Amino acid sequence: MNLDSPRILVLNAGYEPLGLASVKRAVILVMNGTAEVVEESGEYLRTPSTPYPIPSIIRLKRLVRRPPGRLALNRRNILRRDGYTCQYCGKRGGDLTVDHVFPKSRGGRSIWENLVTACRPCNLKKKNRTPEEAGMRLARRPIAPRHSLLLVADLPHLPETWRTYLPDIDHPR
Repeated sequence: MNLDSPRILVLNAGYEPLGLASVKRAVILVMNGTAEVVEESGEYLRTPSTPYPIPSIIRLKRLVRRPPGRLALNRRNILRRDGYTCQYCGKRGGDLTVDHVFPKSRGGRSIWENLVTACRPCNLKKKNRTPEEAGMRLARRPIAPRHSLLLVADLPHLPETWRTYLPDIDHPR
């Protein structure tokens, strides 16, 4: 088990999702009294003297103020929002870039609604044109993502216990 991989859901004092923490970080937060365990994972961290239950969800005891809906607009978050998939041809993974739907050189802004993930061949094909001018279609219209969506975008599987705290996420069954 990798104790440094992010796999513990961290909730704010008001039970809204804040982020993910590693097992190590979550256990430290609980042990020093900064957080409390909301749900256990069923796994244990074994120490020489006693097994310690690994949390699945922790809640901070003090409120952390975060501007609502403010997510960093960066390459990583755009790739995460688009599921690491080219929004023109559907190719997953590989050498992905970020494309301005309405070209930057023609006044296109760097905002969530104008940036999409594109593979290099599609980005080169589109060039300095709009998708319509290039004869290409977007898989879906780009929008600003919800915080909780990006929070879990990189996880291969979501624990069922998180469902209550992430109501706007579609959970595969």
